[in-house]
Amino acid sequence: MTEQVEEIFTTADAIVKELVSVGVEVAFGIVSIHNLPIYQAISREGSIRLVTARGESGAVNMADGYARATGKLGVVITSTGTGSGNAAGSLVEAWNAGIPLLHITGEIESPYIHLGRQYIHECKDQLSMMEAAGKAAYRLRKPEQAVPLTRRAIGEAFAAPSGPVTLEIPIDLQSAIVPNSTIIETKSYNASHHTELDVVLPSGVISKISSSRRPVIWAGGGVIKSGAANEVKELAELIGAAVVTSQSGKGSIPEDHPQCIGYFTSTEDVRSFIKKSDLLISVGTQFRSTETALWQSFVPEEHIGIDSNRNAFNLNYDVSYGIVGDAKQVLRKIIHHLSEQEVHPEQQYIEEMKEIRNKVRETLLDTLGPYKHFAKSIREILPKDAIFVRDVTVPASSWGSRIIETYEPRTSIYAAGGGIGQGLPTAIGAQVGCQDRVVALMAGDGGFMVNVGEMATAAQEGLPIVVMLFDDSGFGVLRGIQDATFGKQVGVDLLSPDFVKLGESMGFVSKRIGSPEAFENELKAAVSRRKPSLIVVDMKTVGPVAKKYAGTPGAVPNYKPRKFNE
Repeated sequence: MTEQVEEIFTTADAIVKELVSVGVEVAFGIVSIHNLPIYQAISREGSIRLVTARGESGAVNMADGYARATGKLGVVITSTGTGSGNAAGSLVEAWNAGIPLLHITGEIESPYIHLGRQYIHECKDQLSMMEAAGKAAYRLRKPEQAVPLTRRAIGEAFAAPSGPVTLEIPIDLQSAIVPNSTIIETKSYNASHHTELDVVLPSGVISKISSSRRPVIWAGGGVIKSGAANEVKELAELIGAAVVTSQSGKGSIPEDHPQCIGYFTSTEDVRSFIKKSDLLISVGTQFRSTETALWQSFVPEEHIGIDSNRNAFNLNYDVSYGIVGDAKQVLRKIIHHLSEQEVHPEQQYIEEMKEIRNKVRETLLDTLGPYKHFAKSIREILPKDAIFVRDVTVPASSWGSRIIETYEPRTSIYAAGGGIGQGLPTAIGAQVGCQDRVVALMAGDGGFMVNVGEMATAAQEGLPIVVMLFDDSGFGVLRGIQDATFGKQVGVDLLSPDFVKLGESMGFVSKRIGSPEAFENELKAAVSRRKPSLIVVDMKTVGPVAKKYAGTPGAVPNYKPRKFNE
């Protein structure tokens, strides 16, 4: 009789089993000597798709883009020291955007941590570095704690305010044998799963809303995370409110809706419009500096704030009523109570918001010169459910994030922290998560080169992303800011490679164009072919915009010589 040998079960296996139990289907990363046991455990288990990036920074962006597009947990695996350090910048972006992400990193053997003996891949204080870059960071110190610590890290990633959490596993603990105990079944963590809580509305909130004659709803990323887009639209229509959004809140209401002013909150016209309102209902927004002209926007005295994070209240603007809770549940309760009230939206106010909606778009279009035709083509050609990713570049910052309308939640992705070069890997992650959707990236040549190697990842994975690369051979945003502020440019001119040859060498169908008509034709072809595609827009051939972009109000520091704190 052959003796049955029990299969060895390690810390790495326990972590992978926990990931599978909460519904993880994809992990992005870079394999290394300090995470090999985890990779082997994933291979043994067999159900998690591994996407190998070309750099740790890009790998984190991919997990970030995946999480934003799907609402699921993003998972990234990196190596120790330099590897985790490379991941830090992209973790900062995920922290800024509040993206639920689990970063699993190795660490040197536990007896050598903090000794400074130059162990390979050693970092002076990796855990503190990860803590500073994200929401939280935990180190496994005992193999038997692998499952509860992994569960704690995932829960922390989703808990308000959501964000990236690092789980650090020393290499000697990854292969430690642990009991193959049954893991308690848990529901998958995702944006559509909420704990039902008894939402308590402060006294007077419903009467305040029903009596308002000029209400404004400011919808942020919390609307998208909670799946509350339908509720925002229903509330707006019920009370006749204008809807403005943050960058992260695009898709909270279809942007072709007549009551949607959109992402124009930092413009003077919209700031003046909000100043005349008698009630602001803010939902899941942080009032970022770039969205309020460095907090110069007026907020009415009557301000109802709704947020799952109680610390968000009175941080940038005071609230008269603060409601802590999931946006979807809170809005549903408000709508329920309002349906029992006499609410009479004012038609004159609705007509006024339509006028301001049209005015801000026409004003911006008038500054674009030939690029207004590009904006028109992009919106007409991309499907309504296409995922539109923007890197930090002049076309995205000046018009791509405003003129090109968003119709559905999770179809607009942009770098909340303002870092360049993250667009390509973010688009790759979004495409992995939404394989049947069109994913289009708007990027500039300067930022694109930061993570250009990830084109090989897209080609290897067979991802049909469409890259619209606007090439002006430089850092265009900084050119405009320097011209407006200092009258001269420094450090902004770049030597662009032959992007068509580069793209073709990476497996992309590539073409350079120099006119709006050629762009329209090539974008149609790229969307229909469903292969990795690169459209290089020669901005020098296309010609200049009618008005130079000098930065978004609130994003450009005050460079005037002055006494400190003046």
